[in-house]
Amino acid sequence: MGVVSCGTTMLDQGVFQNIGAVTWDTTAKTAGFTAVSGNGYFVNTTSGAITVTLPAGSAGAVVALADYAATWQTNSVTVAPNGSNKIGGTNANATLTTQGQSVTFVYVDSTQGWVNVIDSTSNVRGASFITATGGTITTSGNYKIHKFTGPGTFAVSGIASCSNNNIVSYMVVAGGGGGAASHSGGGGGGAGGFREYKGPADCYSASPLNGNPGGTAITVTATPYPITVGGGGSAGTFGSTSYPGNPFTAAGNGGNSVFSTITSTGGGAGGGLGPGAANGSTGGSGGGGVGTGGPNTGGAGNTPPVSPSQGFAGGNGGPNSGGDGGGGGGGATQAGTTIAGGTPADGGDGATTSITASPTAYGGGGGGGSHTGQEFGSGGTGGGGDAFSGGPFPTSTPSTAGTANTGGGGGAGTAQGSGYMGNGAAGGSGIVVIRYKYQ
Repeated sequence: MGVVSCGTTMLDQGVFQNIGAVTWDTTAKTAGFTAVSGNGYFVNTTSGAITVTLPAGSAGAVVALADYAATWQTNSVTVAPNGSNKIGGTNANATLTTQGQSVTFVYVDSTQGWVNVIDSTSNVRGASFITATGGTITTSGNYKIHKFTGPGTFAVSGIASCSNNNIVSYMVVAGGGGGAASHSGGGGGGAGGFREYKGPADCYSASPLNGNPGGTAITVTATPYPITVGGGGSAGTFGSTSYPGNPFTAAGNGGNSVFSTITSTGGGAGGGLGPGAANGSTGGSGGGGVGTGGPNTGGAGNTPPVSPSQGFAGGNGGPNSGGDGGGGGGGATQAGTTIAGGTPADGGDGATTSITASPTAYGGGGGGGSHTGQEFGSGGTGGGGDAFSGGPFPTSTPSTAGTANTGGGGGAGTAQGSGYMGNGAAGGSGIVVIRYKYQ
């Protein structure tokens, strides 16, 4: 016969405790802590794994834990016993790794210690968001950012319940064109095409080329999206340091970058001599024309055409008062300039966006070269390379390449007189960034 006394029922030597309701601490825990019996805790592992230490065990003690942000599957919770106490009969840590999990531990006795009596893995949420992998992943507030600096896959495994949240923000930048070599000033490489779209659920500061509205929106589904990141175009070079008898290698165009239906075109190569065309090549942004026998035209940008424009034309090359000079490569927001009246031919400026949570410029054109070495062009803002500069070829400062993962055009070669030739420089590789609301 059971005896009831003060809320405790004794039956066949069993002891039944009347466990009170758990009091929940509604300030989410973001770092390790020691729990207090009778309390429930929301544990937020968005920024990293967390260890929860249980209190010293006494019969009837209770502690509850819940996954605050549904991130335990990425950053786990380690539950550590106090001293020699046990969890489920073993004096060892337990690990919680299930998304949306909630658990309730009750201390039973010294044999079993803490026992999990309630375990929910239903992950009931008022609204779901995109779940995806691929590239280098960072977070900024409620947004996740996937950065691809090389080929990869943006793999979407779950979509949002709100349709606007499935329209992602993106930036797709192609590889920049290479800068040309020339005995009369090569053309600077054009920047890789720059395309950006800010999704309707996003809140960062986009570039002036943001395609919302008027551009191409990408609504993702639960499927993998292959990513292509274009390489920088090769540099135009000389096989010899003096002229004549100098075999040329033409500069190359940058490679295309691709995400879903969005293709940004590689930057056009700068115009040179030898096997390369005197005019700059077309591309996302066009390469500058070579500075001899001119004027030689810069290549057209925004080729093939998209809206908003993915880039601008390269500058023309041609004679000036101080000798022949090549045009600057086109940039994402500005055409390359033409050398004239002693003014150097600079590359066109790129576009600045905060899609990665930090304002960064992409898609600057490469500087154009000159005949005298006194009027070499500077690269445009956003990774464009400077033209060849300085004294005679053996000791001069070489042209600089477009900055990697900005799509900057390569700087051109500048002749130094007395037969010394300047090599061009390679374009910078491209980049793809995808951003979306994840909580």
